[in-house]
Amino acid sequence: MRRALLLLAAYVVAFGAHAQEPQAVWNHDPAHSSVAFAVRHMMVSNVRGEFTRFSISVTTLGDKPETAQVQVSIDSDSIDTRIADRDKHLRSADFLDVEKYPTITFVSKNVEAAGGGRYRVAGDLTIKGVTKPVVLEAEVSPVMKDPWGNLRVGVHATTTINRKDFGIVWHKVLDTGELVVGDEVRVILDVELVRKP
Repeated sequence: MRRALLLLAAYVVAFGAHAQEPQAVWNHDPAHSSVAFAVRHMMVSNVRGEFTRFSISVTTLGDKPETAQVQVSIDSDSIDTRIADRDKHLRSADFLDVEKYPTITFVSKNVEAAGGGRYRVAGDLTIKGVTKPVVLEAEVSPVMKDPWGNLRVGVHATTTINRKDFGIVWHKVLDTGELVVGDEVRVILDVELVRKP
């Protein structure tokens, strides 16, 4: 009985300590943030692109990354690989089908510290109406104050997904048997977050 009371007391103290911490809301700085990707072309080179319109918000208790709740919303129509005809094809029903599915989202479910400023951010990624669990490997910089008194933190996060898991199954096979477009897509986020006053 005494052990149970001690455990309950410890839980109450721990919960109370978290409850007293101020909630911090961080939004991305568009001028210093990017959401990019890379995919193999004919197994020869990597084609790189980015999404130019997106929003990223993070809520933490204090400045603790392990308490982060992350929400990402990407305008799928904003895909840009610097080739207009290719971008048009990527927006079509063969790939992102942006008219039917205008938004790509990620919502975190858990953040686990991995040491040395590294974290694993597990959550649900939704592309083309299909939701799958993914894990982002993230590096988080120390919090710093900019010349205008704002608190900022940098995040570099990556993951690799299989596009077919999300219903993007278009393919063309070369005479050599190689795919024109690879199945694996590497996602790279470089984000500068600013804490709201």
